[in-house]
Amino acid sequence: MTQPRGVLPDTEIRAAIAAGWIALDQPAAEGQVQPASLDLRLGTVAYRVRASFLAGAGNPVADRLPDFEMHRVDLTQGAVLEKGCVYLVPLMESLALPAGISAVANAKSSTGRLDLLTRTIIDGGTEFDRIPEGYSGPLWAEICPRSFSVLVRPGMRLNQIRFRRGQAALDDTALAALHAEQPLVTGGPAVIGGGLGFSVDLRPAGTTLVGYRAKPHTGVIDLDKIGHYDPAEFWEELHTDKGRLILDPDAFYILVSREAVHIPPAYAAEMAPYIAMVGEFRVHYAGFFDPGFGHAAAGGHGARGVLEVRCHEAPFALEHGQVVGRLVYERMAALPERLYGAGIASNYQGQGLKLSKHFKA
Repeated sequence: MTQPRGVLPDTEIRAAIAAGWIALDQPAAEGQVQPASLDLRLGTVAYRVRASFLAGAGNPVADRLPDFEMHRVDLTQGAVLEKGCVYLVPLMESLALPAGISAVANAKSSTGRLDLLTRTIIDGGTEFDRIPEGYSGPLWAEICPRSFSVLVRPGMRLNQIRFRRGQAALDDTALAALHAEQPLVTGGPAVIGGGLGFSVDLRPAGTTLVGYRAKPHTGVIDLDKIGHYDPAEFWEELHTDKGRLILDPDAFYILVSREAVHIPPAYAAEMAPYIAMVGEFRVHYAGFFDPGFGHAAAGGHGARGVLEVRCHEAPFALEHGQVVGRLVYERMAALPERLYGAGIASNYQGQGLKLSKHFKA
Protein backbone atom coordinates (compact mmCIF):
# COMPACT_ATOMS: atom_id res chain seq x y z
CA MET A 1 0.00 0.00 0.00
CA THR A 2 1.28 3.44 -0.92
CA GLN A 3 2.07 5.48 2.17
CA PRO A 4 0.73 9.05 2.35
CA ARG A 5 2.98 11.86 1.21
CA GLY A 6 3.90 14.67 3.51
CA VAL A 7 5.89 15.64 6.59
CA LEU A 8 6.40 12.72 8.97
CA PRO A 9 4.73 13.18 12.38
CA ASP A 10 6.16 12.32 15.79
CA THR A 11 4.75 8.79 15.70
CA GLU A 12 6.64 7.96 12.48
CA ILE A 13 9.83 9.60 13.79
CA ARG A 14 9.74 7.36 16.86
CA ALA A 15 9.09 4.36 14.62
CA ALA A 16 12.11 5.35 12.48
CA ILE A 17 14.29 5.43 15.60
CA ALA A 18 13.03 1.97 16.56
CA ALA A 19 13.69 0.72 13.00
CA GLY A 20 17.22 2.13 13.05
CA TRP A 21 17.16 4.45 10.07
CA ILE A 22 17.50 7.25 12.57
CA ALA A 23 20.41 6.14 14.77
CA LEU A 24 21.18 7.70 18.16
CA ASP A 25 24.52 7.59 20.00
CA GLN A 26 22.59 8.12 23.24
CA PRO A 27 18.95 7.27 24.04
CA ALA A 28 16.46 9.91 22.95
CA ALA A 29 16.12 12.79 25.40
CA GLU A 30 12.77 13.88 26.80
CA GLY A 31 11.06 16.19 24.33
CA GLN A 32 13.59 15.50 21.59
CA VAL A 33 10.85 14.26 19.25
CA GLN A 34 8.68 17.24 18.37
CA PRO A 35 5.27 17.12 16.62
CA ALA A 36 6.87 17.24 13.16
CA SER A 37 10.63 17.23 13.73
CA LEU A 38 13.52 15.74 15.68
CA ASP A 39 15.91 17.88 17.72
CA LEU A 40 19.58 17.19 17.00
CA ARG A 41 22.13 16.99 19.83
CA LEU A 42 25.71 18.19 20.00
CA GLY A 43 28.45 15.59 20.45
CA THR A 44 31.48 15.84 22.71
CA VAL A 45 33.95 17.80 20.58
CA ALA A 46 33.92 21.00 18.52
CA TYR A 47 36.41 21.58 15.71
CA ARG A 48 37.41 25.22 15.24
CA VAL A 49 37.70 25.68 11.48
CA ARG A 50 39.06 28.59 9.49
CA ALA A 51 36.15 28.68 7.08
CA SER A 52 32.67 27.33 6.52
CA PHE A 53 32.65 24.53 3.93
CA LEU A 54 30.59 21.86 2.25
CA ALA A 55 32.00 18.37 1.80
CA GLY A 56 31.20 18.22 -1.93
CA ALA A 57 30.07 15.23 -3.97
CA GLY A 58 31.82 12.00 -3.01
CA ASN A 59 33.67 13.46 -0.02
CA PRO A 60 33.10 12.53 3.63
CA VAL A 61 33.12 15.53 5.97
CA ALA A 62 35.80 13.85 8.10
CA ASP A 63 38.12 13.68 5.09
CA ARG A 64 37.73 17.41 4.38
CA LEU A 65 38.11 18.46 8.01
CA PRO A 66 41.98 18.40 8.07
CA ASP A 67 41.98 21.06 5.33
CA PHE A 68 40.19 23.50 7.64
CA GLU A 69 40.77 22.44 11.26
CA MET A 70 42.62 24.89 13.52
CA HIS A 71 42.13 23.19 16.89
CA ARG A 72 39.70 21.02 18.86
CA VAL A 73 37.54 21.99 21.83
CA ASP A 74 36.47 19.38 24.37
CA LEU A 75 32.81 20.02 25.21
CA THR A 76 32.40 17.41 27.95
CA GLN A 77 32.75 19.93 30.81
CA GLY A 78 31.24 22.77 28.84
CA ALA A 79 33.14 25.14 26.56
CA VAL A 80 32.69 28.59 25.05
CA LEU A 81 32.17 28.99 21.33
CA GLU A 82 33.54 32.43 20.55
CA LYS A 83 31.65 35.12 18.66
CA GLY A 84 32.81 35.42 15.06
CA CYS A 85 34.42 31.95 14.93
CA VAL A 86 33.25 28.90 12.96
CA TYR A 87 32.97 25.46 14.56
CA LEU A 88 32.03 22.02 13.33
CA VAL A 89 30.44 19.60 15.82
CA PRO A 90 29.54 15.95 15.10
CA LEU A 91 25.97 15.28 16.19
CA MET A 92 24.67 12.36 18.23
CA GLU A 93 22.23 11.42 15.45
CA SER A 94 23.00 9.77 12.11
CA LEU A 95 20.79 8.64 9.25
CA ALA A 96 20.20 5.80 6.83
CA LEU A 97 17.24 7.24 4.95
CA PRO A 98 15.06 4.78 3.05
CA ALA A 99 14.01 5.41 -0.54
CA GLY A 100 11.41 8.13 -0.81
CA ILE A 101 12.34 9.88 2.44
CA SER A 102 14.30 13.14 2.36
CA ALA A 103 15.04 15.59 5.15
CA VAL A 104 15.63 19.26 5.79
CA ALA A 105 17.26 20.82 8.86
CA ASN A 106 17.00 24.24 10.43
CA ALA A 107 18.00 26.11 13.55
CA LYS A 108 15.67 25.94 16.52
CA SER A 109 13.78 29.09 17.48
CA SER A 110 15.94 29.92 20.50
CA THR A 111 19.09 29.40 18.43
CA GLY A 112 17.99 31.84 15.76
CA ARG A 113 16.97 34.47 18.31
CA LEU A 114 20.54 34.48 19.62
CA ASP A 115 21.95 35.11 16.11
CA LEU A 116 23.63 31.72 16.42
CA LEU A 117 24.07 30.59 12.82
CA THR A 118 23.66 26.81 12.91
CA ARG A 119 23.54 24.69 9.75
CA THR A 120 23.72 20.98 9.05
CA ILE A 121 26.25 19.44 6.68
CA ILE A 122 26.54 15.84 5.50
CA ASP A 123 28.95 13.56 3.67
CA GLY A 124 28.89 14.38 -0.04
CA GLY A 125 26.72 17.42 0.64
CA THR A 126 26.52 20.29 -1.83
CA GLU A 127 23.90 22.29 0.11
CA PHE A 128 23.45 23.26 3.73
CA ASP A 129 20.52 21.75 5.65
CA ARG A 130 19.31 19.54 2.78
CA ILE A 131 19.57 15.74 3.09
CA PRO A 132 18.55 13.77 -0.02
CA GLU A 133 16.58 10.53 0.04
CA GLY A 134 18.75 7.48 0.56
CA TYR A 135 21.47 9.38 2.47
CA SER A 136 23.38 7.17 4.86
CA GLY A 137 25.95 8.70 7.17
CA PRO A 138 26.68 11.14 9.98
CA LEU A 139 25.28 14.60 10.61
CA TRP A 140 27.42 17.60 11.55
CA ALA A 141 26.43 21.01 12.88
CA GLU A 142 28.29 24.05 11.64
CA ILE A 143 27.99 26.73 14.32
CA CYS A 144 28.96 30.37 14.00
CA PRO A 145 27.98 32.69 16.89
CA ARG A 146 27.36 36.06 15.25
CA SER A 147 26.32 38.37 18.13
CA PHE A 148 27.09 36.55 21.39
CA SER A 149 29.65 34.01 22.57
CA VAL A 150 27.86 30.95 23.99
CA LEU A 151 28.64 28.20 26.47
CA VAL A 152 27.66 24.76 25.16
CA ARG A 153 27.71 21.17 26.39
CA PRO A 154 27.16 17.74 24.80
CA GLY A 155 23.49 16.98 24.22
CA MET A 156 22.44 20.58 23.69
CA ARG A 157 19.93 20.98 20.88
CA LEU A 158 20.62 23.89 18.55
CA ASN A 159 19.02 22.60 15.36
CA GLN A 160 16.30 20.20 14.29
CA ILE A 161 15.45 18.00 11.34
CA ARG A 162 12.19 17.36 9.52
CA PHE A 163 11.50 14.31 7.36
CA ARG A 164 9.36 14.24 4.23
CA ARG A 165 7.85 11.45 2.17
CA GLY A 166 7.61 12.90 -1.31
CA GLN A 167 6.58 16.52 -1.68
CA ALA A 168 3.36 17.89 -0.23
CA ALA A 169 3.79 21.67 -0.31
CA LEU A 170 0.57 23.56 -0.99
CA ASP A 171 0.43 25.64 -4.14
CA ASP A 172 -1.24 29.04 -4.01
CA THR A 173 -4.64 27.69 -5.06
CA ALA A 174 -4.64 25.05 -2.32
CA LEU A 175 -3.33 27.58 0.20
CA ALA A 176 -6.11 30.03 -0.63
CA ALA A 177 -8.69 27.26 -0.24
CA LEU A 178 -7.25 26.28 3.15
CA HIS A 179 -7.31 29.91 4.31
CA ALA A 180 -10.94 30.21 3.22
CA GLU A 181 -11.77 27.08 5.23
CA GLN A 182 -9.86 28.10 8.37
CA PRO A 183 -8.01 31.44 8.56
CA LEU A 184 -4.23 31.05 8.53
CA VAL A 185 -3.49 34.63 9.54
CA THR A 186 -5.29 37.21 11.65
CA GLY A 187 -4.35 40.84 12.17
CA GLY A 188 -3.66 41.44 8.51
CA PRO A 189 -4.72 40.38 5.02
CA ALA A 190 -3.79 36.99 3.58
CA VAL A 191 -1.13 37.83 0.98
CA ILE A 192 -0.77 34.63 -1.05
CA GLY A 193 1.93 34.26 -3.67
CA GLY A 194 4.60 31.57 -3.49
CA GLY A 195 3.34 30.93 0.03
CA LEU A 196 1.60 33.02 2.67
CA GLY A 197 3.23 36.42 2.97
CA PHE A 198 3.83 38.11 6.30
CA SER A 199 4.85 41.67 7.09
CA VAL A 200 6.69 43.54 9.83
CA ASP A 201 4.91 45.32 12.69
CA LEU A 202 6.39 48.77 13.33
CA ARG A 203 3.18 50.33 14.74
CA PRO A 204 2.36 48.09 17.73
CA ALA A 205 -0.75 48.89 19.75
CA GLY A 206 -0.19 50.73 23.02
CA THR A 207 3.61 50.97 22.84
CA THR A 208 6.46 52.40 20.84
CA LEU A 209 8.66 49.34 21.42
CA VAL A 210 9.09 47.68 18.02
CA GLY A 211 12.11 45.45 18.55
CA TYR A 212 15.59 44.89 19.90
CA ARG A 213 19.10 45.30 18.51
CA ALA A 214 21.97 43.15 19.78
CA LYS A 215 24.66 45.06 21.66
CA PRO A 216 28.15 44.63 20.18
CA HIS A 217 30.10 43.84 23.39
CA THR A 218 28.46 41.49 25.88
CA GLY A 219 29.17 38.58 28.17
CA VAL A 220 28.81 34.88 27.45
CA ILE A 221 25.38 33.21 27.32
CA ASP A 222 25.14 29.77 28.92
CA LEU A 223 22.55 28.00 26.79
CA ASP A 224 21.39 25.89 29.76
CA LYS A 225 20.25 28.96 31.72
CA ILE A 226 16.58 29.71 31.08
CA GLY A 227 15.00 33.03 32.08
CA HIS A 228 18.33 34.02 33.58
CA TYR A 229 19.81 37.00 31.78
CA ASP A 230 18.86 40.67 32.00
CA PRO A 231 17.88 41.72 28.46
CA ALA A 232 19.39 45.18 29.02
CA GLU A 233 22.87 43.65 29.24
CA PHE A 234 22.58 42.16 25.76
CA TRP A 235 19.94 44.13 23.85
CA GLU A 236 19.10 47.72 23.03
CA GLU A 237 15.38 48.47 22.90
CA LEU A 238 14.14 50.07 19.68
CA HIS A 239 11.32 52.60 19.89
CA THR A 240 9.56 54.49 17.13
CA ASP A 241 6.19 56.11 16.53
CA LYS A 242 6.85 56.73 12.84
CA GLY A 243 6.26 53.23 11.49
CA ARG A 244 9.79 53.13 10.09
CA LEU A 245 13.09 51.58 11.21
CA ILE A 246 16.44 52.09 9.51
CA LEU A 247 18.51 48.90 9.68
CA ASP A 248 22.27 49.25 10.11
CA PRO A 249 24.50 46.99 8.00
CA ASP A 250 25.57 43.83 9.82
CA ALA A 251 23.54 44.62 12.94
CA PHE A 252 21.17 41.98 14.31
CA TYR A 253 17.54 42.74 15.17
CA ILE A 254 14.59 40.97 16.76
CA LEU A 255 11.32 42.21 15.27
CA VAL A 256 7.85 40.71 14.97
CA SER A 257 5.30 40.08 12.25
CA ARG A 258 2.13 42.16 12.04
CA GLU A 259 0.06 39.02 11.40
CA ALA A 260 -0.70 36.26 13.85
CA VAL A 261 -0.05 32.85 12.31
CA HIS A 262 -2.18 29.71 12.60
CA ILE A 263 -0.87 26.24 11.66
CA PRO A 264 -3.73 23.68 11.53
CA PRO A 265 -3.02 20.22 13.03
CA ALA A 266 -2.83 18.50 9.62
CA TYR A 267 -0.17 20.90 8.31
CA ALA A 268 3.31 22.15 8.99
CA ALA A 269 5.01 25.25 7.62
CA GLU A 270 8.47 26.55 6.89
CA MET A 271 9.47 30.19 6.87
CA ALA A 272 11.27 31.20 3.70
CA PRO A 273 12.99 34.59 3.28
CA TYR A 274 11.38 37.04 0.94
CA ILE A 275 12.96 37.72 -2.43
CA ALA A 276 16.14 39.81 -2.25
CA MET A 277 14.75 42.45 -4.61
CA VAL A 278 12.73 44.01 -1.75
CA GLY A 279 15.84 44.70 0.32
CA GLU A 280 19.19 43.20 1.26
CA PHE A 281 18.33 41.68 4.60
CA ARG A 282 17.71 38.25 6.06
CA VAL A 283 14.59 37.71 8.14
CA HIS A 284 15.14 34.38 9.86
CA TYR A 285 17.42 31.57 10.92
CA ALA A 286 14.77 29.28 12.41
CA GLY A 287 12.12 28.24 9.95
CA PHE A 288 9.93 25.37 11.20
CA PHE A 289 6.36 25.93 12.38
CA ASP A 290 4.92 22.78 13.93
CA PRO A 291 1.30 21.58 13.65
CA GLY A 292 -0.79 23.48 16.17
CA PHE A 293 1.42 26.59 16.33
CA GLY A 294 -0.95 29.45 17.15
CA HIS A 295 -3.97 27.23 16.46
CA ALA A 296 -7.07 26.92 18.62
CA ALA A 297 -6.76 23.12 18.64
CA ALA A 298 -3.57 23.52 20.69
CA GLY A 299 -4.82 26.30 22.92
CA GLY A 300 -3.55 29.10 20.71
CA HIS A 301 -5.23 32.24 19.43
CA GLY A 302 -2.65 33.01 16.79
CA ALA A 303 1.07 33.51 17.36
CA ARG A 304 3.12 36.12 15.64
CA GLY A 305 6.28 35.23 13.80
CA VAL A 306 9.46 36.55 15.39
CA LEU A 307 11.81 37.94 12.76
CA GLU A 308 15.56 37.49 13.17
CA VAL A 309 16.81 40.26 10.92
CA ARG A 310 20.32 40.97 9.70
CA CYS A 311 20.86 43.77 7.18
CA HIS A 312 23.54 43.49 4.49
CA GLU A 313 25.49 45.89 2.29
CA ALA A 314 23.75 49.22 2.95
CA PRO A 315 21.40 50.82 5.51
CA PHE A 316 17.80 49.95 4.72
CA ALA A 317 14.57 51.68 5.72
CA LEU A 318 12.01 49.09 6.80
CA GLU A 319 8.39 50.31 6.75
CA HIS A 320 5.41 49.14 8.80
CA GLY A 321 3.43 46.50 6.92
CA GLN A 322 6.23 45.75 4.46
CA VAL A 323 6.11 42.11 3.34
CA VAL A 324 9.39 40.54 4.44
CA GLY A 325 8.87 36.79 4.18
CA ARG A 326 6.48 33.96 3.45
CA LEU A 327 5.30 30.72 4.97
CA VAL A 328 5.24 27.62 2.80
CA TYR A 329 2.59 25.20 4.10
CA GLU A 330 2.92 21.43 3.71
CA ARG A 331 0.57 18.57 4.45
CA MET A 332 1.44 16.19 7.23
CA ALA A 333 1.65 12.51 6.28
CA ALA A 334 -0.53 11.90 9.36
CA LEU A 335 -1.73 13.83 12.38
CA PRO A 336 0.89 14.05 15.13
CA GLU A 337 0.24 12.50 18.50
CA ARG A 338 0.82 15.86 20.18
CA LEU A 339 0.51 19.39 18.85
CA TYR A 340 2.81 22.33 19.40
CA GLY A 341 1.91 23.93 22.70
CA ALA A 342 -0.35 21.12 23.85
CA GLY A 343 1.37 19.58 26.84
CA ILE A 344 4.92 19.76 25.46
CA ALA A 345 6.09 22.91 27.27
CA SER A 346 6.39 24.90 24.05
CA ASN A 347 8.19 28.18 24.72
CA TYR A 348 6.63 30.37 22.04
CA GLN A 349 2.95 29.45 21.75
CA GLY A 350 0.88 32.64 21.65
CA GLN A 351 4.02 34.76 21.35
CA GLY A 352 4.37 38.38 20.33
CA LEU A 353 7.64 40.29 20.27
CA LYS A 354 9.82 38.01 22.38
CA LEU A 355 13.51 37.36 22.97
CA SER A 356 14.85 33.84 23.37
CA LYS A 357 13.97 31.79 26.45
CA HIS A 358 17.35 32.58 28.03
CA PHE A 359 16.28 36.11 28.99
CA LYS A 360 14.07 37.31 31.82
CA ALA A 361 10.61 38.36 30.73
